[in-house]
This record gives sequence, structure tokens and C-alpha cells, in this order.
Amino acid sequence: MKKSRLRVPGPTEVPEKVLNKMALPMINHRGEEFRNLLLKVSEEIKYVFQTQNDVLIFPSAGTGVMEAAIANFFSPGDHIVSFQCGVFGERFAEIAESYGAKVEAIKVDYGKPITKEIVKERISKDKNNEIKGILFTQNETSTGVLNNIKELREAIGDHPALVIVDAISSLGAVELKTDEWGIDVVVSSSQKAFMLPPGLGFISVSEKAWKAYENSKMPKYYFDIKNAKNSLKKGETPYTPFVSLIYALEESLKIIKNEGLENIIKEHIRLSKALREGVKAIGLKLFVEDEYASPTVTAVEIPEERKDLQKFLKNKFNITVAGGQDSLKDKIIRIGHLGYVDFLDIIAVISALEMAVGDERLFGKGVKAAEKIYLEGGL
Repeated sequence: MKKSRLRVPGPTEVPEKVLNKMALPMINHRGEEFRNLLLKVSEEIKYVFQTQNDVLIFPSAGTGVMEAAIANFFSPGDHIVSFQCGVFGERFAEIAESYGAKVEAIKVDYGKPITKEIVKERISKDKNNEIKGILFTQNETSTGVLNNIKELREAIGDHPALVIVDAISSLGAVELKTDEWGIDVVVSSSQKAFMLPPGLGFISVSEKAWKAYENSKMPKYYFDIKNAKNSLKKGETPYTPFVSLIYALEESLKIIKNEGLENIIKEHIRLSKALREGVKAIGLKLFVEDEYASPTVTAVEIPEERKDLQKFLKNKFNITVAGGQDSLKDKIIRIGHLGYVDFLDIIAVISALEMAVGDERLFGKGVKAAEKIYLEGGL
């Protein structure tokens, strides 16, 4: 009987306190009790987004609110520029194309970030402001790359296009100052750093984005943000909400606030660095350079002599890591370290990797390297 260790970049492990909240008795989603709960979490979640803008909650996976970010602010034929460095950046563009937008994809190689130079070069060519929307993925989960959204936003300057950020695997674990940086729309979801099961999608909407909504001609119904906002004023949702997850969200937001968002962000960086140094110490190759490595997911190249690495970790130690996607299938594993995770979770993975490599001369070297990095921050 093996203890399960879930080290994928979502769904993540869920704290017991949060799970217990989901066991509360069902209540009327049109009654006063739920009304007070929804209004409370809708206000408190703004702390995680670092915004005073509206934040709307949908019963949805992250892809649902990505779709909402397209359907609510654009019209068929609008020119949208999608900066892509992996699978999820590509998905955002595919959603926009499916709604009839004219999407221009600007891609970099997997494992590399979008740079401010790339953004500045493209925006500078748009003399007539034909670009209506700009799509970024803050944390590209498929490769373990973190894009510097602050720099990328600065590179856009005063161009009037809506700036939309997919922060699904970063929000709550990586710095993202929605208002200060001038981000118009941010989307995220419950099963990542929010430490919840899948099922809730979140979208923040700036005043500029609300003005764009009024001119949008794309079809929308379930994900119509105006309906959601009007319902929220009454403490309701347009359609049946995921009541149990809203209870759980209240608890997870309490945990985040008590810990402090700044402290949580620092700890994710610390854990990421410890894991990366541990991996290096046992001779495994990291897919992404340190300078733009994600604090929430680390991609490790699979060595030729250990093609069964993902299965080995699962079968021997019940450690579940994610595999590569698309062109990276069978080439990398992706180790998630976001949300409800601590240093001993990192040690468990490194120790298992040492045994997977199988060279006794390396036993303990990865753990020691990780401990050294972690202890530099103090206990």
C-alpha cells in the first residue's frame, strides 16, 4: 500500500482543511447563505489577482475562461496577436481562431521564452493600431518556461490593444500585478496554486476590457461576463454554481491570505531552485535554462538509458509526474511543485530520481544539493 504523491502541474494536491469544506451539506444556491459566501470570495480573490477590477467565477476548467476571454471582448475578423512558446499558448490561439478572429501567431522554440524585443518589434509595425488583442501565457506548463509579463507589457507601451494573460498555472505562485502592470484580462483556474480540485475558472476584467465587451459581436451565452456581473450584484450566478468548490475556495483564500502572497511566491521560487539543483547534481538535464525557469513546474529531459522514467517513478514509488506533450512526448517529464507542496515533497522526488538513475555514487548528491539551496533561505 503506497502513499500517493501527485507531482503533476495540475490537478495539484489539496489541503485537508479545503477538502473538508467540500463535505459541508448542500445549500440553496439562490439563498442568503450562498449569496453571502459568493460575495465574500468574489471580493477576497482580488487579493490573489492583485486587482481592484471585477473578478468573475465560472464553473469551468481553465480552458473555459480562456474561451470567455476571447468571446467577450472581440468580434469575428478582429486581428489578434498570439505570442507562443508552447502548447497552451497555441491553445489560446486555437480558441480565438474557432471564434473567427484573424490570429497572427508569433512563435519561439519550445523551451525558450517570449522576449520583450520580439514583442516590441511586432507592436512597432502596427502603425494603424489594427491589432485588437494580444495574448500571453505567463507560465507555459508544457515546457516549464516562465514569461516575464511585466517586461512584455512594458514592451507594448501605449498601444490600445487588449492585453490578455493566461495565468492558469502561475497565479498565486508567481508575481502578477494585474493593475500595476496594466493587464486588461487575466484568466486562471482552481486546480493549480489555489489548492482546489478542478472545476472553477476565474477571469479578471478591467474597465478597458468592459468597454471592449460592449462592442464585441462574438457569440456568447454560458460564459457571458455581463450576465455573470449582473448576477453577482445580487449575490448569485447566472446558472447553477459549483457550491462545494465555492466553500473550498473560501478556505483556500483564507490559507493564502494568512500565509501572505509575497511569502508564497518566494517559497515557490525557493522550492524550484532546490529541485533544479538536485536534478543537476545527479546528472539529469533540465529542459529550460535557469534564467527563465518556471517556479511551478520543472521539465527534465528523459535520458536514453531510462526511457521508462515516468513509469518507474509511478510503479516503484507512486510518484506521479507528467509527461511531455506534442513534440516533447517521451522526451521530458514535468514535475509540478505548486500549491500545496513543501520541501519534503521535493526531496522525495529527487531521492526517487537518484534511484532511477541507479548509480550508487550519486545517491544522496541530489538531496544534498537541494538541501543546500533550501537552507540558504533559512529554516
